[in-house]
Amino acid sequence: MTQQFGTLYLIPVTLGEDNITQVLPPDVVKVAQRLDNFVVESEKSARHFLSTIKTIRPVRELTLNLLNEHTEQKDVNALLAPLLAGKDVGLMSDAGCPGVADPGAKLVELAHQKGIRVIPFVGPSSILLSLMASGFNGQQFTFLGYLPVDKTQRNQKLKEIEKRSLTNKETQIFIETPYRNQHMLEAIMSVCQPNTKLCIACDVSLTTELISSKTIASWRKSPLPDLHKRPTIFLLLA
Repeated sequence: MTQQFGTLYLIPVTLGEDNITQVLPPDVVKVAQRLDNFVVESEKSARHFLSTIKTIRPVRELTLNLLNEHTEQKDVNALLAPLLAGKDVGLMSDAGCPGVADPGAKLVELAHQKGIRVIPFVGPSSILLSLMASGFNGQQFTFLGYLPVDKTQRNQKLKEIEKRSLTNKETQIFIETPYRNQHMLEAIMSVCQPNTKLCIACDVSLTTELISSKTIASWRKSPLPDLHKRPTIFLLLA
C-alpha cells in the first residue's frame, strides 16, 4: 500500500492592514480557512491573519509551529511530521509570499526531498510588485536581500551593484530593516551616480503606498520621503 502524504500549501498573506479581498483570491482564502496545521514565522501575525479570514475551527484550536531565522535544522525536520502522517499543512510568512526572502524555503526543500506535494498560491509579493511598478528591466534582475550593515561595507556594496547594473543592464533589488531605511536612502544618495535610476517602493499595496522612480540627480533635487519604520523595497538601474 502506497503511503499517502499530506500537501504543503504555500499561503501568501497580506503585506499589512490592507483589504484581503483585494490582494488574495477567494480560493486561496478557502484553503487557508479549512486547514488545521500551519507552519508560521511568528504566532502573533499568523493568529491575526487567521482570525481575519475566519478559519472554520477557532484559531485557538489550530496547530501553529514556528519556523523563523532562529529555527535549527533538526527542528525544521520535525515540522514534516504532520505531512508525513497525511495531514495538509499551510506555510505562511509574516508578510507576502512564503519561501521568497523567507525561512520557509527550508521546509519546502525538505518536502521535495520526501516527495511531498508542494502547491504555491497566488498572492502579494512586495518584491515583484515593486519591480512591476518601477519601470525598470523586468527581464534581468537580481534580488540581493539585505546589504551589509557596516557603513563602509554597505557603500562598497552599493558601488559594486551599481557597476553590475551598468554592465549587465540588470535591475538590482534590495531591502533594509525598516528602522534603517533612511540611512540606506542617504547612503544611496551619497554613493550612486547622478544618472543611475532609483525606485523607492514603500508600503506596497497599502493605503499609504509610495512608489516613485527617478534618477539619483532628480531625487537629490527634492525632499527625500520619510521611510522610517515603513517596509520598503529599493531598486537600482544604472
